[in-house]
Amino acid sequence: MIVRIMGEGQVKLADSHIVELNELDDVLLKEMESGDGPGFRTTLHALLDKVRELGTPLPDDSLEPSELILPAPDATLEDVRSMLSDDGLIPN
Repeated sequence: MIVRIMGEGQVKLADSHIVELNELDDVLLKEMESGDGPGFRTTLHALLDKVRELGTPLPDDSLEPSELILPAPDATLEDVRSMLSDDGLIPN
């Protein structure tokens, strides 16, 4: 799976990591619903860090279609809220 982190680039991530990422996504969704800004910020960074850790960066000149687009690290609650589906940022 190709994942784009807005403002950073793309990484190739094995589908087997989706379950682990969904756990963080579920926490992020709850924090957004409750308006927990500090928790949201911490969990968003943890999610992006996990994608970077588990994924392999693609070259900057690579233009692969992204199957998943994640917000930039400095995204606000409102920015991320506009990107959400019923499943959160990461589909189940």
